[in-house]
Amino acid sequence: MSNNINPVIMAGGSGSRLWPLSRQLNPKQFLPLADGMQSMLQATIQRLQGLDIAMPRLICNEQHRFLAAEQLRQIGMEQASILLEPVARNTAPAIALAALQACGEEEDPILLILAADHLIHDVPAFHASIQAALPLARAGKLVTFGIVPSHPETGYGYIEKGVAVGDGFAVSRFVEKPDLATAAEYLASGDYFWNSGMFMFRASRYLEELGRFQPAIAAACREALAGGSQDMHFIRVDAEAFAACPEDSIDYAVMERTADAVMVPLDAGWSDIGSWSALWDVSAKDAEGNVFKGDVLSECSCNSYIHADHRLVAAVGVEDLVIVETKDAVLVTHKSQVQDVKKIVEQLKNGRRHEHASHREVYRPWGVYDSVDSGHRYQVKRITVNPGAKLSVQMHHHRAEHWIVVSGTAKVTNGDKTYLVTENQSTYIPIGQVHSLENPGVIPLELIEVQSGSYLGEDDIVRFEDKYGRA
Repeated sequence: MSNNINPVIMAGGSGSRLWPLSRQLNPKQFLPLADGMQSMLQATIQRLQGLDIAMPRLICNEQHRFLAAEQLRQIGMEQASILLEPVARNTAPAIALAALQACGEEEDPILLILAADHLIHDVPAFHASIQAALPLARAGKLVTFGIVPSHPETGYGYIEKGVAVGDGFAVSRFVEKPDLATAAEYLASGDYFWNSGMFMFRASRYLEELGRFQPAIAAACREALAGGSQDMHFIRVDAEAFAACPEDSIDYAVMERTADAVMVPLDAGWSDIGSWSALWDVSAKDAEGNVFKGDVLSECSCNSYIHADHRLVAAVGVEDLVIVETKDAVLVTHKSQVQDVKKIVEQLKNGRRHEHASHREVYRPWGVYDSVDSGHRYQVKRITVNPGAKLSVQMHHHRAEHWIVVSGTAKVTNGDKTYLVTENQSTYIPIGQVHSLENPGVIPLELIEVQSGSYLGEDDIVRFEDKYGRA
């Protein structure tokens, strides 16, 4: 029986309340929202340094796999396995997949379940709570971490503590998000803690309790993992079996039903950064209570969060506002109404607009492209191809492409010809021509792509060969 701590990082979710920075294809866990240059996912993994842990394993959506892999590579974690969910089924099935996979690699490890989008300021206090939880997890308890509340919060569920158990407490009950008066009562009593969504337990104990209370989830996850495959560090499960899995959270499926739930307090400057006002709360402010990111000028403004991604943003006489500018969208909202940003995202979805899903800049396993301009029957993109990377061998039924190299060297396959294109040179790819683009050099390849044709959607790509498994 292993006593190793196996971190499991859950990196699903869309972060729609943090639109327009957070988008479906690049959600908040992959963004550097807090102070510093690291993404929230990278910060989650880095704060584990100093603990005796195994290599982390990541759970993320299929569509985020290359973004996740690149961020792991940037912090030297390219050996970490990445479990891919073909569809979202909430936390209980996701954790079951991780538990099953971990048990296949070592004898009954201890899992530390963390969310990729949490902020924790006091890392030593975080480590201390993990160490306090370890004996309880070793003894077969299912540990949840309860955040010591700092104010009456209506946006979180709560955990009521029971009798002391080791360095923790038995869970008396879980309660849903309260109204403000009830939250104030909880705070005054000292018996209630915010539900953090972080856990620690033996893999076998979680699977045992899941099988007892939600056998259909346990069975579906076993079938999905058994029918899966491994592609590099990606663990793919059987999509059909996992799609048939019931959807449920770990709280509802297990933690609220088991007799072995215990809570360990965590007082470490925690936030789930669930909204723009929450990000304002945890950010360093100027003398007027403002948080400015990027090129911002202000006159007589106070208590506001202003983020300028690509342009100058000037604010005069504003108070308690959130203003967020990106290349293709600007959000202006009062801090008291930031929870309703998700309603704008729903409007974008219902209107079949693309701004809820992606930025102008879209990341691919080979690099990134920026949709600079578009109009009737044409589209212009700035494309960056990483050194040694190659786009798929592909063709298009409805568009031709003209490539102009800005910097670097392109290796182009155009039909039965392969040749190099360097700075200030260009090449043309006719409609229906099989082609590919590669960067054989040691510096990034920058080029301008001009598309023309009757249909310019990203789904007009027929892939014949792809080093990233997309063909």
